[in-house]
Amino acid sequence: MGKYTTFGRQPAPKKRPWDVHPVWRGIGCLLLIIVPILGFAMAHFLIEINNAQGWLAVPREMSGPFTIPRVGYTISHFYADLLITAILLLLGFAAVMIIYSLMYRVMGPSRYSPMDAPPIRGSRKRR
Repeated sequence: MGKYTTFGRQPAPKKRPWDVHPVWRGIGCLLLIIVPILGFAMAHFLIEINNAQGWLAVPREMSGPFTIPRVGYTISHFYADLLITAILLLLGFAAVMIIYSLMYRVMGPSRYSPMDAPPIRGSRKRR
């Protein structure tokens, strides 16, 4: 036991006056499921358009087909699809995060509570 610490139980943390609405939890769960599926579909679509238009050359290692075992379904350009899906997921979740932060900034609580002192405004004195 240190010199400046007290022995005893810590008080229970205060309960927040509000909870997250269950609808927002459901929306977040749906986004975690829908965004990767849409990302993979969009990646496959972009790779097919790339093959037709010839924008970028896809390396041979990335363009190999992948067959799902026991099902027999073959996905062409599977590894390129996964790479593009990862990039689209990063962009998609970044867009969701930016939109959420803008909405929170506009509709969220005020920056200062009634217990906070107002920000100091004024010019500094020269010394």
